[in-house]
Amino acid sequence: MEIRPIKTEKDYESALERINILFDAKPNTNEGDELDILVTLIEKYEQIHYPIPEPDPIEAIKFMMEQNGLTDADLGIILNSRSRVSEIFKRKRALTITQIRVLNEKLHIPAATLIKEYALIK
Repeated sequence: MEIRPIKTEKDYESALERINILFDAKPNTNEGDELDILVTLIEKYEQIHYPIPEPDPIEAIKFMMEQNGLTDADLGIILNSRSRVSEIFKRKRALTITQIRVLNEKLHIPAATLIKEYALIK
């Protein structure tokens, strides 16, 4: 097992190829350990070279609603105001702290995502 840091795109591609070979390795074996190390190295490389931007708060809400099979009416019940849901989705009104807390608790959307600034349309 020869593992080196992933510094270039070629190193990254080679590591991905090796992971494909080791994919079914059993835990607590030399191959399983190699797989664990390679996955860790690839994750670090991807964080640096392929960062995933934080989602827009409104898009995050819509995504979680879709994942949970919720409608705008359902969200209106959660937020105690269907008209507010419409205003929020049309970006005419910003989320309040209370709404952020409720969305964090009920839809499990990270508060850090919900407090991000986003453009309002006036």
